[in-house]
Amino acid sequence: MTPALPSPVATQSAAAPPLAVSVHGLTKRFGHKTAVDHVDLEVPQGSVFGFLGPNGSGKTTCLRMITGLLEPSGGSGTCLGFDILRQRAEIKREVGYMTQRFSLYEDLTVQENLEFVARVYGMPDSRVVVQATMGKFALTDRRGQLAGALSGGWKQRLSLAACMLHHPRLLLLDEPTAGVDPKARRDFWEEIHRLAAAGLTVLVTTHYMDEAERCTHLAYLANGRLLARGSPESLVAESGLTTWVVGGPGLAAVAERLSARPEVELVAAFGTALHASGSDAVALAAAVRAETGPEHVCRSGPPSLEDVFIHLMGEAPNFTGPEQAEA
Repeated sequence: MTPALPSPVATQSAAAPPLAVSVHGLTKRFGHKTAVDHVDLEVPQGSVFGFLGPNGSGKTTCLRMITGLLEPSGGSGTCLGFDILRQRAEIKREVGYMTQRFSLYEDLTVQENLEFVARVYGMPDSRVVVQATMGKFALTDRRGQLAGALSGGWKQRLSLAACMLHHPRLLLLDEPTAGVDPKARRDFWEEIHRLAAAGLTVLVTTHYMDEAERCTHLAYLANGRLLARGSPESLVAESGLTTWVVGGPGLAAVAERLSARPEVELVAAFGTALHASGSDAVALAAAVRAETGPEHVCRSGPPSLEDVFIHLMGEAPNFTGPEQAEA
């Protein structure tokens, strides 16, 4: 069962944070193909809002329309108080955009790259700003190092520093930790939450479930349509799924038997255990009991976020959007 979308709220309560993004019916067509199909979305200011979905699902297209980088084919809304149709230039000035691939000059030093970006933005006192930014992102000791000689984690840190030079109010991160080691990813996310706590709104696309769990809000898109949104906890709670974790010998054979049963909607290996999930808790329990033996350890519990999203992928209709590589 696909989690129900919350009913639209006409007015915000006094305690609710202001909205950084509010869009309705957001649509993008490329010729006869629809990449984003009537998406309604609200993003609270200061949130870390994650966009998930398979490749080609419309995540990046949606974010580019919200942040003024791509003109919508339909829909309306605001980003940072600016109209997404008529004030795209104003939006772009308030956005920092960090792409998946390192996009700075590898034959320039850390400091030279930041000074170049500051000049592009036409910032007064650019040298002062660059020095302060290098200190803020722990880059001072590497200021003379060529960007191309940096490790993946330090390139990521430099990219983030360049995005933040002009003090944006919204940060767009497109698969920001691809190819980065686990410690660098953790350090990066700690920095993102520190920035969000200071009022920055962050929009991020990711395929990593541990990163999705670090987001305050999530939206799941498939085939250009918004299938689910909410906090990670609410998406799990509202999924309607029950999961059994099975451990013991011969799990490949168990997985094959469980996959053949209609009441088992999802079977996946997680380390040395299996996760078997379904919407009918009673029927799922009976199936697990029937296909396992006394040598197996079985326990029920809530599904993981990954269980929920794999389930959503299975329920999504066939993709009808443009055949393009998109995060």
